[in-house]
Amino acid sequence: MNPHENLPATPAAMIRNLWRNRDLIRQMTWREVLGRYRGSLFGLAWSFFNPILMLLVYTFVFSGVFKARWVVDGDVQASHTQFALVLFVGLIINGLFAEILNRAPSLVLGNVNYVKKVVFPLDILPVVTAGAAVFHGLVSTGVLVVAILLVNGSLPWTAVFAPFVMIPLVVLALGFAWFLASLGVYLRDVGQTIGILTTVLMFLAPVFYPTAALPEFIRPWLLMNPLTLVIEQARDVLIWGRMPSWRGLLIYSGVAVTCAWLGYFWFQRTRKGFADVL
Repeated sequence: MNPHENLPATPAAMIRNLWRNRDLIRQMTWREVLGRYRGSLFGLAWSFFNPILMLLVYTFVFSGVFKARWVVDGDVQASHTQFALVLFVGLIINGLFAEILNRAPSLVLGNVNYVKKVVFPLDILPVVTAGAAVFHGLVSTGVLVVAILLVNGSLPWTAVFAPFVMIPLVVLALGFAWFLASLGVYLRDVGQTIGILTTVLMFLAPVFYPTAALPEFIRPWLLMNPLTLVIEQARDVLIWGRMPSWRGLLIYSGVAVTCAWLGYFWFQRTRKGFADVL
């Protein structure tokens, strides 16, 4: 293989490469998950303990200290305990998105040995990171489901639509990850600024407050945040028992797929210079 050759970057090539390397992606994703807890006393069990501890802390702080309630259109929609569940939904989604983006700029920089091996599919590194983030997101979602059953006594049947809400966000984050993984090689400051950006996105999304609490003229601007629609739709299907907005999800999915391909295209077109820079 010629390391300076332009590799195929079409949508079909993207899907074909991911499918061809699916076994390698699965193995490296599992190694990524296990590597995070290597050497710890409880090992993989920490992936369960962390979200449980977070949920307990949120419940205590917001129900016991702040006496917070979730108010939508002037009506109280959640008790003190349910407020923690509503908040936890937003934090799970933000955590999933932020973990993928925060790690992206250092993916190639942290795997220089793979860059020297021109036969290694570097484009799967962001996919592996996304897979590990999805694993932790699923564990947190499992904790959330158990908590909903304990608090409310039942889980809304609309929860079956949760994957249709979450998958577009992962696809969008993967596109950003491809772009940032490449950009991080040429511009090292990206790794320092992306953490600030994800924090800003968290506070500009309805994680800690409902969209209805904002002035009417600000709400449309909030939809420009990639977290907003997904957080609201996830709460609808998991907490409130409402059907998701299929039109909104369809538009979001179209944008996510387009961004994923553009990110992959950028990565494939710029990867030929990785070895020279590193």
